[in-house]
Amino acid sequence: MDMDFIAKRDFSKLIAQSGAMFQIIKELKKEDFFGTSPPSVFVGSNFYPNLNVGILSPPAETQDAWIHDAPNFWSEQDFTIKQIALLRSALINSRFNVNIKDVRKEGKFLDKAKEIGIAKKPVDVEIKLNKAPEIRFDFEKITMPMGPRASLKQITITENVKVDNKVEKVVNDVDLKSSDALNYLYENGFDENTLTKLLSIGLLGLKKNRKLVPTRWSITATDDTLGKNLIGYMKDYKLIEDYQLYTGSYLGNYYYILMFPEVWQYELFEGYLPRSLWNLDEGIKFATDSETMFGRKAYANNTVGGYYSSRLSMLEHLAKIKKQASCLVIRFETPEYNMPLGVFVVRNAARKTLANNPLKFESKEALLEKTKELIKNKFNYNISNVYKQSKLLRSLTQSKLFHFFN
Repeated sequence: MDMDFIAKRDFSKLIAQSGAMFQIIKELKKEDFFGTSPPSVFVGSNFYPNLNVGILSPPAETQDAWIHDAPNFWSEQDFTIKQIALLRSALINSRFNVNIKDVRKEGKFLDKAKEIGIAKKPVDVEIKLNKAPEIRFDFEKITMPMGPRASLKQITITENVKVDNKVEKVVNDVDLKSSDALNYLYENGFDENTLTKLLSIGLLGLKKNRKLVPTRWSITATDDTLGKNLIGYMKDYKLIEDYQLYTGSYLGNYYYILMFPEVWQYELFEGYLPRSLWNLDEGIKFATDSETMFGRKAYANNTVGGYYSSRLSMLEHLAKIKKQASCLVIRFETPEYNMPLGVFVVRNAARKTLANNPLKFESKEALLEKTKELIKNKFNYNISNVYKQSKLLRSLTQSKLFHFFN
């Protein structure tokens, strides 16, 4: 992506165009259109192992289609919830039904979806639908929202699809495990959104194991795979020198990241304020999951995809500074976050927070006390109960083996 070119663009006009495209969708009476996929595909999980695969595109050809599926760019440019919702609502989900194993054989729709899924740049398509799009919108905690859905009748790709050489390499290597492919591409600069699409559309892994993966699952699988790989490197790093507190926010999600000069551990507390998306009660509700330096075997059922997305952000930061730490992450989701946009918000809220300068302390007690003070002032909430529940904090009070040899 040419960042110099992008820096000169007027994104307010592009977003306004998305609103206009949404109007086109509402007025779309016929069953065919020319569009441009960002490129983007979506795999639904409602009828697993039979899945809905959707090709996402606005109902018009445009060189700027990429902006409809660019979560990291939205974060960098501080797009608002409304702006992101407009961009996503302009995407028609032209979908068809397949089985998870159909990816191993030829299929006219699935072959087109795979071709779009590996594309380097937006792809012009001619779409014919069985009937006009159904005007409804899908919102979910992990995946990004999208616009109307419709059953696909016919699709034609009207240009030659460009594919990055590194992507082509891993897609064609049927002896390369999917985890190795994900880590190879990540280390070569591909973001998690791109990797999720490749995994979801069944283009990675050993030939005999390739299958379609619902998008919501592939997001978490990608975050988890990349995180585990980074943990493997980090265990050789030295500890941070002091106690650190990072604070920040993004789209109504507020983060307090506490780092302790100890071996890698990670614990996430997600607090949902009253009248936030997932809490209609009066008090703040918390969900939590954690892991020690030995990792965790079970899925993080309490904080689900946000656990792995936040963890990836922690590990990226520690890999960047080549240090190791125990990380206690406290997230507050507020009513400001009034529309679910997907787990990318969690990942980028943590990244934005870690990009800020930390407060540094000489003791654990000073770090905890300052965090308690800031949260009390911001949310009028006493975080002491979270401290008492924290497995990570309890582990830090236990005697370390090296104490007996000093």
